[in-house]
Amino acid sequence: MIGFARTVTAAAVATAAVAETAPAALFVPVVRDALAPRLAGRGDPGHVALTFDDGPHPEATPRVLAVLDRYEVRATFFVLGRELARAPGLGRALVERGHEVAVHGWDHRCLLRRGPVAVHDDLARTVDVVYRTTGYRPRWVRAPYGVFTGGALLAAHRLGLSPVLWTCWGFDWTRRATPASVAATVLRGLAGGGTILLHDSDVAAAPGAWRSTLGALPHVLDQCRDQGLAVGPLTEHHSAPRPGGTPS
Repeated sequence: MIGFARTVTAAAVATAAVAETAPAALFVPVVRDALAPRLAGRGDPGHVALTFDDGPHPEATPRVLAVLDRYEVRATFFVLGRELARAPGLGRALVERGHEVAVHGWDHRCLLRRGPVAVHDDLARTVDVVYRTTGYRPRWVRAPYGVFTGGALLAAHRLGLSPVLWTCWGFDWTRRATPASVAATVLRGLAGGGTILLHDSDVAAAPGAWRSTLGALPHVLDQCRDQGLAVGPLTEHHSAPRPGGTPS
C-alpha cells in the first residue's frame, strides 16, 4: 500500500510539473503559431501591433516616443515594474501621449525559475505600480524572455491580463545588432495581422542596444505604410473582450 501511495504521489508530482512547464514550449514560433495564434499576436490582417519591452528607460524611451510622435503612431509598452517605479514620469508620459502600458513582470527574471505564488505576486505588484503611477489598468502581459508557465497563465487570468508574445522581432538586444540588421530582421517576418517586438531599454540587453532599435524604427514604420498596414497598439489589433479582474 505504501508503494502504491508513493507511485500515485510521484505521478501527481510529475503531472503538476508538466502542467507548469508545458506552456514554455509556446516560445517556439512554429508551435505558438500552430497552437495559439492569439498568443502569438495574430490579429486584424490590415493592422500591425507595435510593441516595446523592458522600459521605461530614461534615455531610450523619450527618443522612441519622439519617433512615434513624428509618425503619429501609438504602441504598446510592456514595462518592468522596477523600471517604472524608478521613472514614473515616463510611465505617465506614455499614457498622456496615447500609448498603451502593459505588464512585463517586475525585474525580468525567467518565470520557470519561480513558483506559482511568487509569479502571481510579481505580476500583481507590477499591475499595481502601473495603476498607481498612470491611473491605467493594464490589459496585456508578456513573460520575460517570452517564457510563460502554467502558474503565470493562471495568475494572468486572475489579474485580468491577456498573455501575448509576438510574430516577429528585431533581434535588437545583442552587441551585433545594427539599425540595418534590426530593420531587416523585423521585415523578414512582417505581415498583416502580426505583432512586432522591439526594445526601448537595455536593462536585459547589451549596453546601448536600444540605439539600433531607434535607428531601425523609421524604416520599419515606412515599410508598414508602404504595404498599406496600419500600425498601432495591441488594443486596436484585437477585438475580443477583456477578461475580468482588477489590480491587486
